[in-house]
Amino acid sequence: VQLQASGGGLVQAGGSLRLSCADSGRIVSYVGWFRQAPGKEREFVAAMNWRGDRKNYADSVKGRFTISRDNRNNTVYLQMSRLKPEDTAVYYCAASTGYYSGRYYLPDTYNYWGQGTLVTVSS
Repeated sequence: VQLQASGGGLVQAGGSLRLSCADSGRIVSYVGWFRQAPGKEREFVAAMNWRGDRKNYADSVKGRFTISRDNRNNTVYLQMSRLKPEDTAVYYCAASTGYYSGRYYLPDTYNYWGQGTLVTVSS
């Protein structure tokens, strides 16, 4: 599975961005988004099973971010709204062939990772 993340950029606080993650089409069990700010560890943002009927979010983004997917073009999206300066980070998409369980927030449960896209939110 090859993942290609895109859509990052510079946005003012309160603004919106949509990140995209295109995959090579291999069937996976679930997908997720993580982010890593300078000097910090990679943290979970959102995850979704492949059918799209199970979604989970970090508390810090709940109500502001939405994960979704388009089966037609094998793309996963992260719609980010009401962005805050603390959302500034490199965002990574990831995919797993494992079972979508309560461990979706752990990076080591994902087999495949995209290269990351930088999101900068100015105050």
